[in-house]
Amino acid sequence: MCELLAMSANVPTDICFSFSGLLRRGGDTGPHRDGWGLTFYEGKGCRSFKDPEPSYQSRIAKLLEQYPIKSEIVIGHIRQANRGGVRLENTHPFERELGGRMWTFAHNGQLSNYKDLPLGCFQPVGNTDSEFAFCYLMGRLKQRYANGPRDPAAFARFVAKQADMFRAKGVYNMLLSNGRWLFAYCSTKLHWITRRAPFGTATLLDNDWEIDFAKETTPNDVVSVVATQPLTKDEDWHVMSPGQWVLFKEGEVIASN
Repeated sequence: MCELLAMSANVPTDICFSFSGLLRRGGDTGPHRDGWGLTFYEGKGCRSFKDPEPSYQSRIAKLLEQYPIKSEIVIGHIRQANRGGVRLENTHPFERELGGRMWTFAHNGQLSNYKDLPLGCFQPVGNTDSEFAFCYLMGRLKQRYANGPRDPAAFARFVAKQADMFRAKGVYNMLLSNGRWLFAYCSTKLHWITRRAPFGTATLLDNDWEIDFAKETTPNDVVSVVATQPLTKDEDWHVMSPGQWVLFKEGEVIASN
């Protein structure tokens, strides 16, 4: 299956360190050779980089590994295709507009018996179960929050209810953001960690890179990272349980179940 990556921070922060570990799982230390993508939020805008090539061999991925784009929310994905061919239109993350904001979604898993669900005005461009699920979710969000949600906890509970439905149809680990909040839902496997002062060092599992966060941050920085599997070998990651969800804002957990 695929692997997910996300970051929520209270100050613009780059994700080079975490992405360096993840991209090697895309064809080097892992089997996820069928494309990758990263979306960076900047205010109400976002910039996305996607490539159907394996991330370990992608020159675009190598650029992002070294180019410190600063963002407060990032969503990333490396793909092992199971539904839909290896093409750019099937590469995560997927994006749609609602309430004057860009929404970004990435999914790890495989679904069955989902094509009978009504989509409404949001239609898939590719032919993955992931994008279909995203379009359905966006349709439900549009029905409930035509101008965008205001209450983060109520929003999270609503999205979790839709996620529970999809979990009954297969594996549905997912990430969702509107540039304000980052929502993470665990169907089978998902981990997260929050880094804050006093910062220490960390070493990647998939790359020979150790970093001293105290030299890269200020005492007020708060950065949370979500990943399918832990990316470092010397930090304590929170293990999420099936059906568990977490909502982050500016690096902090603001709602969970």
